[in-house]
Amino acid sequence: MSTQPTTDTNNARPEILAMPRMAPLFAQKLQGAFTIHAHLHETDPAALAAAAPRIRAIVGGGESKVPASLINQLPALEVISIMGVGYDGVDVAAAKARGVVVTHTPDVLNDDVADLALALMLAAARQIPAADRYVREGHWSNGAMPLARKLSGSRLGIVGMGRIGQAIAHRAQAFGMPIAYTARNARPGLPYQYQPSAEALAEVSDVLCVITPGGAATRHMIDAKVLAALGRGSAGGGILVNVARGSVVDEDALIDALERGVIAGAGLDVFADEPNVPQRLRDLPHVVLTPHVGSATQNTRQAMADLAFDNLRLRLDGQPARTPVPECQ
Repeated sequence: MSTQPTTDTNNARPEILAMPRMAPLFAQKLQGAFTIHAHLHETDPAALAAAAPRIRAIVGGGESKVPASLINQLPALEVISIMGVGYDGVDVAAAKARGVVVTHTPDVLNDDVADLALALMLAAARQIPAADRYVREGHWSNGAMPLARKLSGSRLGIVGMGRIGQAIAHRAQAFGMPIAYTARNARPGLPYQYQPSAEALAEVSDVLCVITPGGAATRHMIDAKVLAALGRGSAGGGILVNVARGSVVDEDALIDALERGVIAGAGLDVFADEPNVPQRLRDLPHVVLTPHVGSATQNTRQAMADLAFDNLRLRLDGQPARTPVPECQ
């Protein structure tokens, strides 16, 4: 996305600052409706300083970093529109202090992320990628590959029981999986067993699925102790699935647990330093890796782009955004 020139007419398009790696569907909707300054804070600080008095919005994705230092450079800033459900890279407190509304795109991606979580559970338990390689590389003629694990009936622990966590649980019930969960607070209306911590949950799980928000409060929540509990609590070792944020899992501890056989395997869609995945993790045959594609279907990404655009346009028109983040409601 390139920076468009500003116009001096009374009908000038609102000026916005776009974060790096904007989703193409969102970028397409923005073109023509706004004057876009493409991540000037990284490429041209002097140009950003010149445009700052006119920039009314920041647009980005779930991985975008919007610190207080950037927010405070933009005196006309009114809204930060994130195309994604996660917004842990945005300093919401700094935005609120300036009267800036932060928005995101919840709900529209619940199904896709839940679908991928189940796919990773199946792929890791049944070792589908390894089985595919076994056939492609000609090993089948030498005999059957090692036996995999049964998913149906396995005990599922869900770390985080928000909208997506509940969608995962709903799907898992079709596999006859007993379900337990941990979250900041128990949800009495749900028919699942509550555990007070991730470690306690891991003790009673065969598969531990992480779908809790990122940020400082959950950083390395899944640590060596939790992984050891997952290994102890499941016959043959447990399986970790992460469709949340890479920061929630202590990646070094996970690699160590996998290499030493503390847990049996993992299905991972998110990583600590995306897109850089450690070679040690990539070398493990019993780990299934996907490139942060939880919401990556045409249908859902279009719905996310539409909602992020609506939030932006409504706020700049002086109307309430459709989906402000909870802190801004």
